[in-house]
Amino acid sequence: MRQKIYVARSPRIAARKLGEEMLVMSGQGSTLFTLNPTATILWQAADGATPVDEIVERRICSEFEVKPEEALRDAEALADDLAKHGILLISEKPISEQPVSEQPIARPDTPAQEQQSREQRR
Repeated sequence: MRQKIYVARSPRIAARKLGEEMLVMSGQGSTLFTLNPTATILWQAADGATPVDEIVERRICSEFEVKPEEALRDAEALADDLAKHGILLISEKPISEQPVSEQPIARPDTPAQEQQSREQRR
């Protein structure tokens, strides 16, 4: 049996969906990436709690005509590649279950969210 892997979106990115593709700017080097529709599905479903094999089965195989084994292999390779660029976080256990000291610190995406965050701390 394969080891389950979990993915989560990095808090150090900026992203915007255009049509079926996602534009993602990495905090590492401010590089801009364009994700195709399949990669966009994986990125959007990367909640840290759902294993990649379930994302593939429920979201990718249901939308595209692809064999589950092939889709899983491709999704894992894509996740590794996006993690190397700082776009996704990868773990062998649910990311939300990691100790707080190991959790990435989320930053607000917009000035409005930053203002809201300041107001909540008051």
